[in-house]
This record gives sequence, structure tokens and C-alpha cells, in this order.
Amino acid sequence: MRILISNDDGYFAPGLACLAQHLAAIAEVTVVAPERDRSGASNSLTLNRPLNLRRAASGFHYVDGTPTDCVHLAVTGMLDVQPDIIVSGINAGANMGDDTIYSGTVAAATEGFLLGIPAIAISMAKHDPENFDTAGKVAVELVQRFMREAQPHPWLLNVNVPDIPYEQLQGMEVTRLGKRHKAEPVVKASNPHGQPIYWIGPAGKAQDAGEGTDFNAINNGRISITPLQIDLTQYSQIDAVRAWMGTAT
Repeated sequence: MRILISNDDGYFAPGLACLAQHLAAIAEVTVVAPERDRSGASNSLTLNRPLNLRRAASGFHYVDGTPTDCVHLAVTGMLDVQPDIIVSGINAGANMGDDTIYSGTVAAATEGFLLGIPAIAISMAKHDPENFDTAGKVAVELVQRFMREAQPHPWLLNVNVPDIPYEQLQGMEVTRLGKRHKAEPVVKASNPHGQPIYWIGPAGKAQDAGEGTDFNAINNGRISITPLQIDLTQYSQIDAVRAWMGTAT
């Protein structure tokens, strides 16, 4: 099996090294990651300049672009053979609920999915995590499931792992995305010239964190596995918008 690994924290991130180490024990691994932290880059592609691909002493490849750039470049130009699966992570911090819209970790996996390849985004549900090894073992388990039980169509799975030792995990749960309250206000400051600058505020706390959500699974020590889709169409509003536009049939 061939695995393409990427992330959004950069090719030097400890979570990436942990993921590559674990998956290299069961498959042929190629790492293509951003040259710097691109957290929050979402699904952006670099279209206004060429991209540079380099190789670090670790053997990891890095790109001066976004997580989406990394996967797109690797699959459509760098690799001679298409990977069997793409794994993005291990992210330092949760990607649950509304986070998935902004996440570069999820975006790297999404790009693989859009290119027709099964993909997993895996994140630790805590900033500055201490148990990357837990998520590394979980990644191996999920990839081995793919190896044993191939699916007729690619899946895009968003996985969040509690920051606890592997032995303390309370199992896996297939979940839906929860929802956060709106983000905290921006933080206003001044630069050395006295001009105003603004820091984006932190994400809001969980609003929809009931049973069945990713937030609930993590709060109970379980791994959250959420299948994602890319179709953003709000089908329930199609007839209403047609009527509003005067084109109801």
C-alpha cells in the first residue's frame, strides 16, 4: 500500500513525524507538507505563482504553498503512482464542528478525496498535545481497516483523538459535526507605528455538543470519526428559492 501524508502545521511538526513513523511500519510512505505553518488555510490553492518543491534532511518533501497545494502537486505531478490513501495530520488541536470549514488539515484530505482517493484527516483534540503516539496508533488501525475492507467509493473521514494515553481510550464512535457558538471578537492592538492591527479571536465554545456529535465523543474519551461530504447544496431550500425568484414549477 502507498500512503501520501500531508498536514497544515508544516513539514517540521512533531505530529507529522509521529504519523509518518507509525504508517511507515505498514506501508510505503511519501510525505509532502507545507514549508511553514498554514493552519486555517482551508482549501486555498496557489494560482498566481509557481510552487517550489524541496526535500528536507528527514526525507520529507515540502512546498512553499498550502496544504491543498501539497496534495494536488503530489498526486497530479510529483508521484509516478497514485497513492492508495491520503492521511493528513496529526494536527495539534481539534478540528470539530465549524473548525472543518477553516482547517488546512481537513483541506489536505479533502483535496485527495476530490481527486478520487480515500482520505483521512486526523487531529489531536487539544492544542499542545502530549499524546501524539495515541493518534499515530489510531491512524494505523484505520488504514489497516482500509486495507482489509476496500470501499467501492472513496471516503473522506474527519478523525479527532482525545489527548490521553492509548490505553485510556473509550473506543471509537462514528459521529456528526457539532456546532460552535460564534467566534470571540477580534483583538485590537497597535503596531510599532501606532497603526491599528487586529488578531482574529479564538473559536467559540461548543453550542451543539449533544449525543452523537464529535464534541460529545471527545468529551467522553472516545475517538470521533465523522464522514464528510463536499456537496454544499442546501436541497431543502431549492423550492423556496425558486418561488422567491418567481420560477417555481
